[in-house]
Amino acid sequence: MRTDQILTRLERVFARLDREPERPAHLQTPQMSRHRVVLLGSTLAFYLAIVVAVLTTSWLVRLDWQIMFFRPYEQWPQLHAFLDYLVVLGQRGPTAVMVAAWLGWRSWRQHTLRPLITLGVALLLLNVTVGAVKLGLGRLGPHYATKIGSAELFAGGDIFPSGHTANAVVTWGILAYLASTGVTRRVLSIVSAVVSLSVGATTVYLGTHWVSDVLLGWSAGLLILLALPWFEPLIARTEAYVFDLRELLRRRAETGRMPAPVVSALTPLLSAGGKWQLRPVAAAGEPVPQPVPATVAATAAPSAAATTVAAVVAAHSSAPRATVHPAGRPHVIRSERTPVTPAGSRRPPHTDRATARGTAARPVAGG
Repeated sequence: MRTDQILTRLERVFARLDREPERPAHLQTPQMSRHRVVLLGSTLAFYLAIVVAVLTTSWLVRLDWQIMFFRPYEQWPQLHAFLDYLVVLGQRGPTAVMVAAWLGWRSWRQHTLRPLITLGVALLLLNVTVGAVKLGLGRLGPHYATKIGSAELFAGGDIFPSGHTANAVVTWGILAYLASTGVTRRVLSIVSAVVSLSVGATTVYLGTHWVSDVLLGWSAGLLILLALPWFEPLIARTEAYVFDLRELLRRRAETGRMPAPVVSALTPLLSAGGKWQLRPVAAAGEPVPQPVPATVAATAAPSAAATTVAAVVAAHSSAPRATVHPAGRPHVIRSERTPVTPAGSRRPPHTDRATARGTAARPVAGG
């Protein structure tokens, strides 16, 4: 009879995360190489140049107004319905859910929390950097512009840089950043570039952003991706802290320093697929049961199994055994057996039954 433990979905997830990381042998954490530093410096210079061009109301602002008056959504109205759906690929909520689902599967396969933590760090950097510039410059969008030819800065707006564009660069680019092979990284880089470029161009088509907003959004997202290797030590420490925190909660639950409702709620999270079980707290004066080390349990289990197998083999061995027969006793016919009740058997005697059967079987012949 099998007595396998039935695990919940959450227990199966943490059971896999308890294992050692099984990353491919050729997979390495990205480093801040000289090539990456050059790209980071160039992107930062481009970012600052766009900000200065908008602050000084240069030719870039005039280009913004020219494209706004061109009204692309009126030039190609047949594209409006499709682009309304395409721009969703730059919205933070839907894209974060989709990418987090994929990276969660990656964490399951590689037995590490690094992909999910990397996504969290990237989104945090995106919200802080892009949000600060949006609120600091306060630029109004094309639909809310009040003075033709002006940069519309410090007017209470929040569209510079484009959040859709920067979010598309980060959320889809993080897939290329976490790719396992060089070929996969190149393919995902092309896909993320196409998606982010399409989202940025779509916002200009719909009239929700200026061209300079989109250019700054592309630069802001690329800066975050290029700077991520500097945060790899933080990501590793965060992953170690999560597992250390779980071990601390386990010890508190075992020693009774947590309320019973909290322990009941956290038991599926702490059990890790059957590797940990809550032990009852010993009373005063009784020894506290110590957990069995994993190495001892691993060696004890084969020994118990070997003992059981040996016992089964001995019980079914082919050695000759003495055959025991029950003591013989005379056979007693039904009519000679002891009556069941004190009044005797209710059936008529055997002879009477035989006579009755014979009489009933032969018809009376008259005449």
